Amino acid sequence: MGAQKRKEGPGGAPVNKSTQSASESRPSKRPKSNDAGSKAGAKTGKQGNKPAPKSDKPAPPAPTAPAKSTLLKEEEPMFPRGGASVLTPLEYKQIQVQAKNDALFEEQSSKATAKKAGEKEGKQKKSKKRSKSDDTPAKPDADAVKVESLNFKRLVKGSLVLGSVCAINSLDIAVALPNNIIGHVPITAISAPLTKRLEASAGNDDAEESEDENDNDVDLESLFQIGQYVRAYVVSTVDEASTHTPGKAKRHIELSLQPSLANTGMAEQDVVVNSTVMAAIASVEDHGYVMDIEIADSKLQGFLARKQVDKSIPQEALQPGAVLLCIVTKNAKGKVVQLSTLGETMGNVENVPSTATTIDTFLPGTAADVLVSEVSSHGIVGKIMGSLDVTADLVHSGAGPDGIDLEDTYKVGSRLKARVICNFPTAKHPKLGISVLKHVTSLKPKTASKDDQPVVPLQALPHSTIVEKCTVKQVEPEIGLYVDVGVEGVSGFVHISRVKDGKVDALFENSGPYKVGSVHAGRVVGYNAFDGMYLISLEKSVLEQPFLRIEDIPVGAVVSGVVEKMVVNAAGVGGLIVKIADGISGLVPEMHFADVHLQNPEKKFREGLKVKARVLSTDAASRQIRLTLKKTLVNSDLPAIQSYEQIAVGQQALGTIINVLQHGAIVQFYGRLRGFLPVSEMSEAYIQDPKEHFRVGQTVSIYVISFDPDAAKLIVSCKDPSAFGLEKQLALKKLQIGDVVSAKVTQKTDDDVFVELADSSLKAILPVAHLTDKSVSKTQSALKKIHVNQTLAELVILEKNEARRSIILSQKPSLVKASKEGKFLTTLDGARVGDEVSGYVRNITASAVFVQFGGKLTALLPKSMIPREDQDKPDFGMFKSQSVTVKITSVNTELNRLVVAIPGAAEQVKKVETKGEKVANPVDESITTLDDISIGKLTKARVVSVKDTQLNVQLADNIQGRIDVSQVYDSWEQIKDTKKPLKRFQPNQVVPVRVLGVHDARNHRFLPISHRSSHSVLELSAKPSDVKEGASSEPLSFDNLKVGSSYVGFVNNVGQGHLWVNLSPTVRGRVNAMEASDDVSLLTNLAKNFPIGSALRVRVVSVDAESKRLDLSARSPGSEDELTWDKIAQDVILVGKVTKVDERQVIVKLSESLAGPVHKIDLVDDYEEANPAKFAKNEIVRVAVVEVDKSNKRIRLSTRPSRILNSSLPVKDKEITQNTKLEVGDIVRGFVKNVSDKGLFVTLGGNVTAFVQIKNLSDAYLKYWKEQFQVDQLVKGRIISVANGRIEMSLKPSVVDKDYVPLTTISDLKEGQTITGRVRKVEEFGAFIDIDGSANLSGLCHRSEMSDKTVKDARKLYEEGDKVKAKVLKVDVTAKRINLGLKPSYFGEQDDEDEMDVDEEDAEDSEGDDSDEDLSDADDAVQITGTDNVEDESEEEDEASDVEMVDADVKGLEAGGFDWSASLEDGEKADASAADLEALAKKKKKARREPQVTVDKTASLDVDGPQTASDYERLLLGQPNSSQLWIAYMAFQMQVSDLAAARQVAERAIKTINIKEEIEKLNVWIAYLNLEVAYGNEETVDEVFKRACTYNDKQEVHERLASIYIQSGKRKQADDLFEKIVKEFGYKSPEVWVNYAHFLHTTAHSPDRARALLKRATQVLGKETHMYLALLPKFAALEFRSPNGDKEQGRTLFENLLATYPKKFDLWNQLIDLETSAADADKGVIRDLFDRGSKVKGLKPRQAKAWFRRWAQWEEKNGDKKSRERVSAKAQEWARTAAEKKKTAAAFAAQEEESGDEE
Repeated sequence: MGAQKRKEGPGGAPVNKSTQSASESRPSKRPKSNDAGSKAGAKTGKQGNKPAPKSDKPAPPAPTAPAKSTLLKEEEPMFPRGGASVLTPLEYKQIQVQAKNDALFEEQSSKATAKKAGEKEGKQKKSKKRSKSDDTPAKPDADAVKVESLNFKRLVKGSLVLGSVCAINSLDIAVALPNNIIGHVPITAISAPLTKRLEASAGNDDAEESEDENDNDVDLESLFQIGQYVRAYVVSTVDEASTHTPGKAKRHIELSLQPSLANTGMAEQDVVVNSTVMAAIASVEDHGYVMDIEIADSKLQGFLARKQVDKSIPQEALQPGAVLLCIVTKNAKGKVVQLSTLGETMGNVENVPSTATTIDTFLPGTAADVLVSEVSSHGIVGKIMGSLDVTADLVHSGAGPDGIDLEDTYKVGSRLKARVICNFPTAKHPKLGISVLKHVTSLKPKTASKDDQPVVPLQALPHSTIVEKCTVKQVEPEIGLYVDVGVEGVSGFVHISRVKDGKVDALFENSGPYKVGSVHAGRVVGYNAFDGMYLISLEKSVLEQPFLRIEDIPVGAVVSGVVEKMVVNAAGVGGLIVKIADGISGLVPEMHFADVHLQNPEKKFREGLKVKARVLSTDAASRQIRLTLKKTLVNSDLPAIQSYEQIAVGQQALGTIINVLQHGAIVQFYGRLRGFLPVSEMSEAYIQDPKEHFRVGQTVSIYVISFDPDAAKLIVSCKDPSAFGLEKQLALKKLQIGDVVSAKVTQKTDDDVFVELADSSLKAILPVAHLTDKSVSKTQSALKKIHVNQTLAELVILEKNEARRSIILSQKPSLVKASKEGKFLTTLDGARVGDEVSGYVRNITASAVFVQFGGKLTALLPKSMIPREDQDKPDFGMFKSQSVTVKITSVNTELNRLVVAIPGAAEQVKKVETKGEKVANPVDESITTLDDISIGKLTKARVVSVKDTQLNVQLADNIQGRIDVSQVYDSWEQIKDTKKPLKRFQPNQVVPVRVLGVHDARNHRFLPISHRSSHSVLELSAKPSDVKEGASSEPLSFDNLKVGSSYVGFVNNVGQGHLWVNLSPTVRGRVNAMEASDDVSLLTNLAKNFPIGSALRVRVVSVDAESKRLDLSARSPGSEDELTWDKIAQDVILVGKVTKVDERQVIVKLSESLAGPVHKIDLVDDYEEANPAKFAKNEIVRVAVVEVDKSNKRIRLSTRPSRILNSSLPVKDKEITQNTKLEVGDIVRGFVKNVSDKGLFVTLGGNVTAFVQIKNLSDAYLKYWKEQFQVDQLVKGRIISVANGRIEMSLKPSVVDKDYVPLTTISDLKEGQTITGRVRKVEEFGAFIDIDGSANLSGLCHRSEMSDKTVKDARKLYEEGDKVKAKVLKVDVTAKRINLGLKPSYFGEQDDEDEMDVDEEDAEDSEGDDSDEDLSDADDAVQITGTDNVEDESEEEDEASDVEMVDADVKGLEAGGFDWSASLEDGEKADASAADLEALAKKKKKARREPQVTVDKTASLDVDGPQTASDYERLLLGQPNSSQLWIAYMAFQMQVSDLAAARQVAERAIKTINIKEEIEKLNVWIAYLNLEVAYGNEETVDEVFKRACTYNDKQEVHERLASIYIQSGKRKQADDLFEKIVKEFGYKSPEVWVNYAHFLHTTAHSPDRARALLKRATQVLGKETHMYLALLPKFAALEFRSPNGDKEQGRTLFENLLATYPKKFDLWNQLIDLETSAADADKGVIRDLFDRGSKVKGLKPRQAKAWFRRWAQWEEKNGDKKSRERVSAKAQEWARTAAEKKKTAAAFAAQEEESGDEE
């Protein structure tokens, strides 16, 4: 441990501290002066560290005493107690004069010190004597007040300082102090009551409950809040030399908040109104809190009333021991003072302790009235109470962070309100530090502004964020820079040590790279909550560092690092310390060195070795990082799960075994997540000892079986869920909840018994708690008697989950007995009120017990339903999993709720007394009271309303009833409209009815008449057979149903893949979607074709009366026979339901016992359109049987349109079966089935597979040929052999393509020829270029041929992978050498890339020259032209991801018409000979070229357009505002699968395009969104989208993104975005509603949602005419034009519009347009519409003429002679009528005029 230096304050050992000069305080002062000498001195002081000018005269010796004593010196050193607090005018004048004199002395002293510093820097240490110039003034007065900033040196024991809580840890809190200082308060230094609680907690080690409680008591997070202001006492400051970074010191400041220390210096008389004290809560009372303020030699206490507690302080923080900074509101003269923490009181700087009698009242945190005595550009000096000196430094005066001009803002003699923030115990005279910053004076945390909302500064700009533009707004030469980071309200500070890497000699305000206004890239390295400033670093090393803190490293991230150290223990190398960033290292445990155990790891790893690792876990508090070097984990694409929120059942993940037990293994994942791998889940085979097969440190691939976040329990398996056999699937499906089975024990643990069912070999779990009905101890005894391989009989199935393949069993005798007797409750439908059922306790809460039955059916047992003697017992005398028998008291099927009671404890339900109640206005006058109504009675009822499934009727005003649709008709023939069977009934219609019983409206249950209550209505029947006199029929029940019988059913509900059909009020059955109709076209949209209420003729397929399950079929007789293997035949077309969709196939279910796959090759007739994702689960499809193998029970299906629709349809890829005869020379396409070491296996159809040898893959040599192909990739080839039943094909373009162009050979190349290629390798002397379209040709371009300027290092210009255009300079066929040139002058273009040829080293050496500009441009050019340089070990991973990106089926940008992706082929390249390299390396051009006139010939690019990044860069120089060019550049980058480069181009475009070019900018933003939707993730899309909304029209960006989502097939995202659009813009724009409706109609196929949208739109937009007319016609038009629309709906909307606005003739025209343009136009409707339009009142002649002309034109095309004549007649009649009306009106007007004249 390094040496420590501990400083003591005035109370401890004396501190050797020389009197500091003004220049030592930060910031330095430059005061103004009125005389010429002062001005000269000030000017000299601005020279910083430059030495003072030499003088010929020797300097006089420095005086030992001040030349002149100040007024303050003549006064007493301490202000006497009780001194005056108001200055007289004479005193005020004296202070002002003295302040000016002190400023002069301080300035002169500063000059002398500056000279001394200059001599020291110049290393002129020849003599200890120091000469001074003649003009050096005498030593200033030692009592001069200096502006001093609080720093580590000035903090001593006993210092008091105001701070803000910035971090809360488990054992201490961190407090932000002024001037970027951080202190720590240990948990034992908060208050005495809290320390006592800690001691009591430590002494109580026996009781676990009290231990938990004490942990909660001392939870610092509940005692403090981030941003809370406190006054702290400095206990010690430790300067500890760092062992890791020599030269730097680790400083630790220990603070205390104990009131006895934090209130040091205050006496009882100093506690006055508006003074502040630190107080600890001593006790909590009814009306407030008793507070300890612990004033020395005083028993004074405080009281904090509850109404004086600020709302920001949570209630849990107000507990004994908590400390608060309070303000005194009332002094009770020696007993109790009233305190307050209200923000408006504490934070009001006007609340100054004006009644203070001594200066000791003004402790940090107290507001003060300051008289300004001196103002400089770097601080303020003032006085309190006339004599106490206070200073505000550069930061807390506002000059630094806020850029305030202090000399203009504050005047000498003026007063200001400030808050005391610290004291200076080491000062000769008492002095305080103050702050005038707004957030300090108001005692509120500083906030930033983001989107016009106040946010925490670290939310607006998080730690480690890189700020692209940091604008220097103020320069402090010896301190640092104040910068604008783009966050409103918060500035940044760059310390001089963080300006750049290395030492900075000086900073200049008006010159140099860091002058005011200069812009730099910076990174946030911290934030001081007290100062309210970001801490910024401009150092390049910091900007390039991947991580600054451990908190920045995401768990699961792949990082690069360097082995820093080996950890050696007794067993050898126990771990590696790997450095992944400066100051950040992680530990690689020994088990994570490699996938296999290394015997000698020291041979593989050495210090300095570069490695690639993956982060396993991070712990910021203890600064620990765990890494792994296992290739399996590092290169895995599986998700890195680290919490239960990221887990899903069935999910696959990788983990590491950390412990192997007898019954399983513990598997560690990322973070702290661990799971248990049972021995039964380790393998399909039986494992006796897991340690024989698994070892600690082994990486295993697991699948999640189950997890419980509350219990922190995770169970995993090594078995692949997809490997579950068909026999086991069928066996699992046959098992029903409640079945009694027997099983064999395979494993036993403390919590569960793992068993295997006897008949099916299915795995199941028997929880230990379910072994008996008895107590826990009896259950444990039963567990001991169970052993492995024992067979357990009579186990009941409690739960079954087919998706997870999990079965839960129970051996409780009560449940087994209930199952055998058929009383085991498994569904809510089986629950009957009054039944007593057996279950077990699932959970116990304070107010109820949850009782569980089979199938996770849970009932609520309220406290009131438990016997009274048990209600007060803990947990009501019950325990979890206890067997209980309960009585059902309530069943609510709507809410899926079941309420039970302990038998005998349920309260009796009060029956509603209805006897003798009279009826009001009965329909049947024979009924006078309710007693007249009985079951079977014939009466009359009046229809109140007509619903889809029932008639609501009244027998009287106080008797309600209903007639179910199933009780209206006796037979199918009586139903006239099957879609709307109740259409013939009208409200107020009187119908004869028969009373059947009572219908409970709350739970839709059918009850006897005696159960009538306020919630029930009468169940009636209107069947003709029931309303006859003497008829007696009972409603249909489950007991009456027989398989095969036919009934008329009515659709009650439409589910996912089935219909619910009512046969009677009490009988409901299910019709599978495939059984709904013989017409397959009706099955695609059940909701539309079988609306609720529609009638069906159904047949009973199966019935289970006990569980009330009924399966029905609506297909014609004979067609519903189940399809079996005996009935299936080839070439038959069938209807099936999609049950599973994956990447390769679609599984279609044809019947309960028959299902088959539709392979990708059998989906369509054009393989390019083959996409299984187009099919949805539960979708009904038509399939054709291609092949049947009954012996192996295999079937192959096809959905090719040529098979299931019409065989004459065009077929691009013919179907190939085993019977298809393939001949040599046939060109076919297929999908890659397997990529082996010998070649490719390609599926051509069914079981027909072709083999492609490696030599037949390509004409060019493919070194890494496997990376070019992947499974399911579509390929095209020619059959080259069919011998011996083995099909071989070739994929070579020369063999397959007719128009194949042979590859270029070296003999084809000519000197002067222009070629294109890609840079393969770059050396200092030149670049090797692979020539496109050649037979593995590679040429060398020497650096002398790269540019018209001298190039010293070719690596500065080009990178591997760059696409270039070159000219052939020389071809040596014999030696096989090709020389190429890249000079722009070779192509007739001017050298616009001169700036790229500047050597970076030369540019850095000539800093400040004109070449700086060229250097920045050259950096950009190099960055843009090249592709990413990746390490060798990551190439395979990157290329694999590229292939996946290329094959992704996404649409490119529409704006530019570019395709984002293109495939690349890599070949082996020939290297030049060594002799050639040496010869080229010796050639150097030494002659300097003459300067040439630059001419822009950018437009003279070749006709093929830009081919390289350089071409795009040249074009963009001339057209920087062209969005089309920028988008094309983005597309070019995506052709090489460089997503990062494409994003970089987009960002450059956004910054480069002029702000006035709004459309061009918008185009780039839309292209950027297109790019992220296609290749990014939700986070990147959201980030770009939010930025696009900020810089463009928000509504337009929203609509464009919705369009992108629709084009990309992302319907859910489009739907969610449309909802957001209508909420945000729907109130002002009808178009957004129309767009949403169009999407719902055409894309989402949800016309019902679109219609419901209209109602919302009208409510939001209101009934204004213009809005109404802009909305309704378009919604109506959608009904006509949409394929899912309903014309009747559209006509209804238009009719409503025409009724409201009959004279709006444009509506008539719109409607006639829609009617005439319809494909199935109804001529009668159109003629009627024309006729009605011609009769509109107020129709103008011009409108009438156009209307009749249009009518006539339509009749010409669609009518006959009679209809045309009728139109002519109507037109003539209208004209005649109009003329008569006009004539009559004229006559009437003339008559009126005459009568007026007569009068």
